[in-house]
Amino acid sequence: MKAKSNFGNTILGLSGVVCLLIASHSLAQEQAATDLEDFKVIVQKSPTGISLQGVQGTAWSDLAVRLNNYQPQTIDEFGIIDIDRASSGKDPELADFLFSIRKTETGIELIGLAGTAWAELSFTLAENEQQAIDQYGMVKLN
Repeated sequence: MKAKSNFGNTILGLSGVVCLLIASHSLAQEQAATDLEDFKVIVQKSPTGISLQGVQGTAWSDLAVRLNNYQPQTIDEFGIIDIDRASSGKDPELADFLFSIRKTETGIELIGLAGTAWAELSFTLAENEQQAIDQYGMVKLN
């Protein structure tokens, strides 16, 4: 009889731990979602690099990123930056984001550093094709 009681207590204890883990994970996701701000950027691969068009949440409207040997470039709401000297100024009218972008053989690779729901984002993109991205990932161009 005692074995059944211990087994029941173990199951009850494990159920409580699982519920706690699920609740803390949900809270972390909600917190991360509230840290995101709306931005939208259109990415276009060109023979010499990458063109970016700021549609929403950026101080820039157009950026041309010249990339050598597929090296990444860091971008924030103010434009192209040196990651070691990231912008310290914040503008309440702009989205607060930071990502690196890199041209690959077949497309584009992005690493979300701040203000994005994605940690990594990569997609196939032919030269002169466009793809829109926002804080959540790839979106329609419209």
